Amino acid sequence: MTKAVRNQARLLEEGDFAPDFTLDTDEGTKITLSKLRGQNVVLYFYPKDDTPGCTLEAKDFTTLHRDFERFETVIIGLSKDDVESHKKFKEKYCMPFTLASDMEGTVLEAYNVWVEKSMYGKSYMGIQRDTYLIDKKGVIQKIWRKVKVEGHAQEVFDAVTEIA
Repeated sequence: MTKAVRNQARLLEEGDFAPDFTLDTDEGTKITLSKLRGQNVVLYFYPKDDTPGCTLEAKDFTTLHRDFERFETVIIGLSKDDVESHKKFKEKYCMPFTLASDMEGTVLEAYNVWVEKSMYGKSYMGIQRDTYLIDKKGVIQKIWRKVKVEGHAQEVFDAVTEIA
C-alpha cells in the first residue's frame, strides 16, 4: 500500500468492530484477536522494544496487570519488533502479558498507527503510540491516540472498570 493510500484510510472510531488479526508472539505461539472474545482486550501499539517510553509504558501495564485480570481484560503490546526482541524485552522486565510482532505492518495499517513522523527535520514512517480498548464482543470502546505514557495505564484501567 502506498503512503498516499495509507494516509487516506478511514480512521477507526469508537463503536467500530476491531479489525481481526493473527500474529506471532513472544511466547512462540500465535494470537488471534477474535479468539479472545468474552474478554476485554487492551491493544497497545508502541514504537520499539526496550526504549525509554516503551519500557515505562510496559512497566506501568505490568504493575496494573492483576487489576486488569480481575476485570477479565487481556493486555497485548504490539510493535514491528521481531519475536526474539519481544522475548528479551519481556524477560528483562518480567512482563506478564503478550507481546505480538507485526513485522509486515498489516495490523499497524489496519489500526492506522503506521504514520509519517518527523525527527530532527527528517520524515520517516513509524508507529504512533495508540491504545485501543476492545470489549468482550470485539467492539472498540475507547481509543487513545498519540499517547503520553505517564499515567496512561491507569487511565486505561479506569476505562476498563467503566465498561465492566
